[in-house]
Amino acid sequence: MTEQEVEETREPKLISPLADWFIRLIKGCFVGIGFILPGLSGGVLAVIFGIYDKLILFLANLRHKFMKNLLYFLPVIIGAGIGIVLFSVVVEKAFGKYAAQFVCLFVGFVAGTFPSLYKTAGKQGRKSSDKWIFILSALAIFLLMLVGGQQLTEVTPNILIWLGSGLLMGLGLIVPGMSPSNFLIYFGLYDKMAIGIKDFDFAVIIPLIVGFVICVLLFSKLASMLFKKNYSGMYHFILGMVVGSSLAIFPTVVFPAFTADQLSITGLSFGGALLFCLVLFIVGAIASYLFSKLEDKYPREEIL
Repeated sequence: MTEQEVEETREPKLISPLADWFIRLIKGCFVGIGFILPGLSGGVLAVIFGIYDKLILFLANLRHKFMKNLLYFLPVIIGAGIGIVLFSVVVEKAFGKYAAQFVCLFVGFVAGTFPSLYKTAGKQGRKSSDKWIFILSALAIFLLMLVGGQQLTEVTPNILIWLGSGLLMGLGLIVPGMSPSNFLIYFGLYDKMAIGIKDFDFAVIIPLIVGFVICVLLFSKLASMLFKKNYSGMYHFILGMVVGSSLAIFPTVVFPAFTADQLSITGLSFGGALLFCLVLFIVGAIASYLFSKLEDKYPREEIL
């Protein structure tokens, strides 16, 4: 047996606990950003980074190995908080100006991890109906976001409105592909929420957290049950939601940035804006593809 063949037969090494902790922290940062990034959702990024099903299983069975699971997800929770707060600052300072371009970075994340997601969706086999589940769920979320993007309504914020916004953000975790930020933009609440988080306005933050927790605790058990009963169908549904919501970003967020008015705001030419979008898309796709390959090379110990 050659040296190369010996190397190929070895078991993959587990990544060190400290490195694993920081990787989960970084994943949490991106998931947090996904909660307030127009066009995406925390659930989409949780799926992309391979923590969605573990998280749903934990939330649906809180008493099962509670402390062990809590310690596992602690860096994810911390990272999500960091991502939400830091990106809220970005939203106020710069994101509004270059929203379309930076959204392309996250669409690139989706594109780069699609092969890994597709492989994960079929690891328990594929049924003939899975193709239609994928197509119909992609089409449904695409049309929902497309129609919703054309119906902007201004809502006056109060505690109940922020509570409802928290519920919406919780659904963005439970139902990957559903972008809470898009709906908050539709209702004129997005920038107000971002400023409230940045300024640590607890009249905004507390009802958001309460609404989020209520939603997640109510629906995570249902999601976990659906995974157990029909893993393949559920995952192809989620995969369709991820693809459909990503495609809907282009007509709802990206294409409007190429109008003359929006180009004058950014100070970019049509070609410059297009190149900016393409570069960030490619960077996101390459980064997420390499990240998924790294995870295949250095698998981590399962906890659930």
